[in-house]
Amino acid sequence: QVQLVESGGGLVQPGGSLRLSCAASGTIFSINVMGWYRQAPGKQRELVARITSGGITNYADSVKGRFTISRDNAKNTVYLQMNSLKPEDTAAYYCNAVRPLQTFWGQGIQVIVSS
Repeated sequence: QVQLVESGGGLVQPGGSLRLSCAASGTIFSINVMGWYRQAPGKQRELVARITSGGITNYADSVKGRFTISRDNAKNTVYLQMNSLKPEDTAAYYCNAVRPLQTFWGQGIQVIVSS
């Protein structure tokens, strides 16, 4: 199994920044994609950004130009730098890791963007 532990969430004012981290542990072999999803109250979980082990990234249109995903393979950690945050970015953010036939989720971390 793979354990994913998120950190770095919290309350931030509109226009501010936060950096989320997700550390993977356990049987982490063959993880080829790691990413971040989010779920706002009353809405479905949606992809925010993901990155392959080779560094290929893709982003939701709503965060392009504001969020940056990165990955430290040596530390088995993925990061999400979130800049120019908006109230509509408020959600629970979940770390995700994928390898053939298996998908793993973190417990989620809250991000609140409010003045």
